[in-house]
Amino acid sequence: MKRLSTSTKLCYAVGNLGYGVVSQAMTTFIMFFGTSVLGIRGSLVGLSVALSAFWDGLSDPIVGYLSDRTNSKFWGRRLGYLFFGTLGIVIFNILLWSVPSKMSEIAKFFWLLIMLLSLETANTCFATPYVALGIDIAPGYNEQSTLQGYKTVFFILGMVLPSVLMMIFMPSGEQGQLQQSGYIYIAYTTSILSLISGLISVFGTFKRARQVHSEKSTKKEKNAFFKIFYNFFLVLKQRNYGAVILSYSVALISTAFLTSVGMHIFTYCFHFNSTQIPIIMAGIFLGAILSQPFWIYLSRRIDKKPTLRWSYFVILVGIFLTFWVFVFRESIGTNICFYVVLICIFICGFGSGALYSLPMSMFADNVTMDKLRTGENNSATYSGYMTFAYNVANSLALLVIGVLLDLIKFDAKQPVQALKVQNYLGLIVFGGCAICISVAMAIISRYNLKRSDILKQQLLAKQRTKNKK
Repeated sequence: MKRLSTSTKLCYAVGNLGYGVVSQAMTTFIMFFGTSVLGIRGSLVGLSVALSAFWDGLSDPIVGYLSDRTNSKFWGRRLGYLFFGTLGIVIFNILLWSVPSKMSEIAKFFWLLIMLLSLETANTCFATPYVALGIDIAPGYNEQSTLQGYKTVFFILGMVLPSVLMMIFMPSGEQGQLQQSGYIYIAYTTSILSLISGLISVFGTFKRARQVHSEKSTKKEKNAFFKIFYNFFLVLKQRNYGAVILSYSVALISTAFLTSVGMHIFTYCFHFNSTQIPIIMAGIFLGAILSQPFWIYLSRRIDKKPTLRWSYFVILVGIFLTFWVFVFRESIGTNICFYVVLICIFICGFGSGALYSLPMSMFADNVTMDKLRTGENNSATYSGYMTFAYNVANSLALLVIGVLLDLIKFDAKQPVQALKVQNYLGLIVFGGCAICISVAMAIISRYNLKRSDILKQQLLAKQRTKNKK
């Protein structure tokens, strides 16, 4: 297969912008929106988000299985899912943030739950085949790293945009982030971006995807559909798959702590306003974007596993520095805290840049190895396993976070939280993040696939092809 052109890489990667901006807006704002804006109890908001995240994970392997076995003459294996998934994201994203404010608490809870489940279903229809498409069209070791780098830049841009849109649409003032109208404007904007980027990704990769579609498809086994989740545990037992999946899942739980409770900390502990908060949130993603060339370069010099471990270490340094500022925030003062926290958050973002690209690249390497050995394409099914593990872990974390908000007596009706509540919020965020990253660093040490292994397997596959001819 010919090398990917730059235009095809860009068209593929831009799809991550629309998916990323909608997902990040939901991840960043939904817990704060549900508790502080809608006035729903933290345990109920946590339950609705946890159930939707669990469903997202449960549906990933199912959609992946269906995508691997789809045989559309027009769409191929992946593109139909991307197209209709994009349309679903656009519709349900707008409905999610349009909760009627006069409804009862229980009615708001069910509206939130139904729309979250619907949006996560659309996200799955797009995201799982999208990841598999990237593995299909760029099977080379270094080319896969480059494509993941392109993809990560657009994804992180999507993660930055909600913070920028918050500055544009949120009413100015100390607590302008408590007004629902701003979130609705953000929803319309992110839906438009999702529609445009999704269509570009679908039709910009159409030719390459059709070439891949002509390759050998996955065998249809009897009762294979019912073996999906049984096979997940078999995959998880494999050393390299298990190390990447579990390390990635545990590490990303730290983002659940930061994004879900971050808005609470910045609002009620640091007392940042609706202009300062999005700048702080953008700082972490700016660091992740700027770090991409560095982590890609380092992974080529010392390979992917040691590079990922170094990135975890950088994140831990950033977490420790931010926690130090949190402890001494009263003596430092709000204005100075803002600039110091911005620097610390940027360090966390710089480290997390590798987290958004390298684990997926390492996972793709393992899928490619299997593909070279067996000749079968299970890219989407295996990608579904990756996101299934993350979403199950993430759903549990979000449920725990919601319950913890109630246990520490967080009261959204109070513009100023008690000092004890503020300190508990800090422990939830910084303690949770530090533990997750430390555990992820330990898990990834089991990974042993190297660049030389991939190159050797590719050479053997070429020799087998020549022998058949």
